[in-house]
Amino acid sequence: MTPKRLFDCIEWQLESCLKDDMFAAKEEGGIWKKYSTIEVKETVDKLSAGLLHLGLGPQDMSIEGRDKIAILSNNRPEWMILDLAVQQMGGVLTPIYPTINVNELEFIFNDASVKLVFVSDKDLYEKVQSIRSKTPTVKAVYTFDYVQQALNWKEILNKGTEADKIALQKIRDSIQYDDLCTILYTSGTTGFPKGVMLSHKNILSNVKNVDEVFDQIGGKDVRALSFLPLNHIFERMVTYIYLYNGTSIYYAESLDKIGDNLREVQPTVFSTVPRLLEKVYERIIGKGQELTGIKKKLFFWAVDVGSRYEINKDMGWWYNMQLGLANKLIFKKWREGLGGNVKAIVTGAAACQVRLLRVFTAGRIVIMEGYGLTETSPVISVNRYEEKGRCFGTVGPLIKNVEVKLAEDGEICCKGDNVMMGYYKRPDLTAETIDKDGWFHTGDIGVWVDNKYLKITDRKKEIFKTSGGKYVAPQPIENKMKESAFIEQMMVVGAEQKFAGALIVPAFANLQEWCIKNGISNGKPQDIIRNPRVIELYKGIVEEYNQLFNHVEQVKKFELLDAEWNIDGGELTPTLKLKRKVIMEKYRDAIERIYT
Repeated sequence: MTPKRLFDCIEWQLESCLKDDMFAAKEEGGIWKKYSTIEVKETVDKLSAGLLHLGLGPQDMSIEGRDKIAILSNNRPEWMILDLAVQQMGGVLTPIYPTINVNELEFIFNDASVKLVFVSDKDLYEKVQSIRSKTPTVKAVYTFDYVQQALNWKEILNKGTEADKIALQKIRDSIQYDDLCTILYTSGTTGFPKGVMLSHKNILSNVKNVDEVFDQIGGKDVRALSFLPLNHIFERMVTYIYLYNGTSIYYAESLDKIGDNLREVQPTVFSTVPRLLEKVYERIIGKGQELTGIKKKLFFWAVDVGSRYEINKDMGWWYNMQLGLANKLIFKKWREGLGGNVKAIVTGAAACQVRLLRVFTAGRIVIMEGYGLTETSPVISVNRYEEKGRCFGTVGPLIKNVEVKLAEDGEICCKGDNVMMGYYKRPDLTAETIDKDGWFHTGDIGVWVDNKYLKITDRKKEIFKTSGGKYVAPQPIENKMKESAFIEQMMVVGAEQKFAGALIVPAFANLQEWCIKNGISNGKPQDIIRNPRVIELYKGIVEEYNQLFNHVEQVKKFELLDAEWNIDGGELTPTLKLKRKVIMEKYRDAIERIYT
């Protein structure tokens, strides 16, 4: 069959690659429960019919004529079962990060006129319930776990009648390749999320165009471990690659249990973000530090050998002999720690440190770094499994049927079936990012390496990503914290770092007054900002405002500065905007202290 909708993956598996473990997850008793293709098919159909019976579904196939259903949940089989069920009954799934703050949650529910909400557990149920009075379109909230006094998703499974099943078949047949599939809300510069509309064509074309990349990794009987949030397009699109290649998907219990789950599942492939790779590396190095004597010397000798690895280059017989020995003695154990069967790790959402790429590649753990955005469904380019298709420090060659051009200022512009339908209810924003010729402007600056590999060099916009792949919009954070009487100026930093930090210029007049009242010597600014009690004051201020933001947006560490930024000093434009690059360069030492 030739799939035209994402949910056709079920029929594809039934015809081509029947699985006993289409999905698997740990349930009570610590046992992996497997869901076969047939079982998933039956459950999806029952859920679709039950949703229709509840009165949900399309009035017509227009964007506004289709009911929106939200999900806030960890990765689990029920997540994908709901996704497939909502798609084929004509609804539109709107996934939301479980860690979202209630203000943004309220905005999304109202913006999308969400009718039904599915959550994984009691905490998320209570989070949604806390704003129910402000979200009038929400008819009901269902949980995947059993939560006292809450509706459970299984109650829907037996509601569908024969009439609902007939209606379901009619709706399913009417859904087209170009139809809207999902709305994904991403952070906006104003602090309000914007809904990215993706069609079946957008995502499925990306799945098909990445197929040749995936073919290099494995065949039909391989396993994948899934732990990146499914509400992010990266993991969701990768999931459909797995489903259309007959790859069994095992869902990790939690981030804390990934190590155990890797050893149990022994996956062939998994996707991740650089921050998690950094954690794995830090943990490995930590274990190495605990060794003593010759074992410790051998461990760090191997790390040193790996750190000198060059791709697509003959390093000579002496180096190759050392690398072979390092693999036999040390790196073999690293591979065993990842389950012993991993052929490739796909990473994206942020830049991966080249030093990690070198060491892992030297240890025969292939890292395939790629690039894309929610608006491009997401993959634009990716380093290949075969070594001749990889280049350290780049995001690899373009995938099939995706065009890229670099604008005069170096901005990466993309065109193809993977480019979004537009921003939901925001034709103005859509027109700003997709030009009249159909080019999507990414906001990233790039260059070509060897006329083949795409390299990201900068971000055109002020929004940045942490090394965990999460977006942070600095202006709303800065503007809110500057409401404090003790903060004059502030700049949030943290691009490609583990967390958001900040440079803070105190409002010295108010601070000096506070110092006098609290019996602190009223000295020079450079002395005041080093006083432990002053530092504690600012920690309290930052912590207070942090409560208004998502975890990833919260300022974890900061540096107090002793001089105000101004136009003459070059830190401000004539209209008093921050010159971020100038400030970052001028206060490079302070920023390094934040991340030391």
